[in-house]
Amino acid sequence: MGLLNFLKEKFSHRKEEKEEKKKAVNDTALSDAEKADKTPSSVSQAKEETPILTEKEKEKQTEDKYVAGLDKSRIGFTERLKKLANANKTVNAAYFDQLERILIEADVGVNLSLELIEQTETQARADNISESVKINEILIDKMFVGYANKGGSFSTDIHFAATGPTIVFMCGVNGTGKTTTVAKLANKYKNKGHKVLLVAGDTFRAGAVEQLQFWATKVGVDILSKPNADPASLCYDALKKAQDEGFDLVFIDTAGRLQNKKTLMDELSKMIRVIKKVIPEAPHEALLVLDANTGQNGIDQAKVFLDSCPLTGIVITKMDGTSKGGIILSIRDQLALPVKFIGLGEKMDDLEEFDLDKYLYGLLLGDKED
Repeated sequence: MGLLNFLKEKFSHRKEEKEEKKKAVNDTALSDAEKADKTPSSVSQAKEETPILTEKEKEKQTEDKYVAGLDKSRIGFTERLKKLANANKTVNAAYFDQLERILIEADVGVNLSLELIEQTETQARADNISESVKINEILIDKMFVGYANKGGSFSTDIHFAATGPTIVFMCGVNGTGKTTTVAKLANKYKNKGHKVLLVAGDTFRAGAVEQLQFWATKVGVDILSKPNADPASLCYDALKKAQDEGFDLVFIDTAGRLQNKKTLMDELSKMIRVIKKVIPEAPHEALLVLDANTGQNGIDQAKVFLDSCPLTGIVITKMDGTSKGGIILSIRDQLALPVKFIGLGEKMDDLEEFDLDKYLYGLLLGDKED
């Protein structure tokens, strides 16, 4: 079974639910109008209670976010593949050149794109396949088999410490949405029942501490902040506080920094050393926040951060704003790090744990399976 068929089968319920919903809307249109005429105005003005979702409804909600959040990427990649196949029923060398361009422009990366095209051509020759649609299916299979076979961790959730507080170290360059991501993660795990502490490790940028304090208040979690303090010293105090007061989870926000500023990168290393003095196995997670719109530059950023920080995963933000969804494949290929969370919108609950199947469905099909 090819990847597309696998996804169609796994998410077939979406198509069925779509048809059922359409039928239900048609069946109830007239009765709803009648009810509206008979409903007292006081009832219509009553405050609606927030519905409690079932697990199935939550899953459906997450799937919807992936489909909507990957809409631009789907148009930039999958729709272009379809147009190319429709314009060329059989393939030649020029067709493979066009496939290569589509991959590169989707931010799959030059080296990986060349490798995938070579693998696709090889299998097509071996199986004597020349139809463009089947060639595209081979390419898609190669893309995601490569993702699955790449070495490194596949873990997409936070790795919790066996005992004591779990320390999550957040880093990234300016403008990636790092501090907002910290707030979204705090909100996610607070709602799961964890006692969360935020640490305002960006102690020098004007407004940085106030920004995190705002989010801590809005989310309803504790924060430790000391404006103009040494970030490493603040980490030490934060870990002691977490141990003494029984916090489950500590998110350490760090200053956004350019990857070519050695002094700032050295500061990260110093913070890590101090953390290890208090809890030797910490940080349990070191997450790099990357803006999906930065493309291959984000890969270069990650390589530099790896020299100063023991990264365990990537958080991709602003995926809903880019047409280059292939960056996730490139990250996996070049860094062998898992994408742990993906930002699919601006709302507080639009940061989702990365799910490969939902990502593939949103990128390749998106409820348009014809």
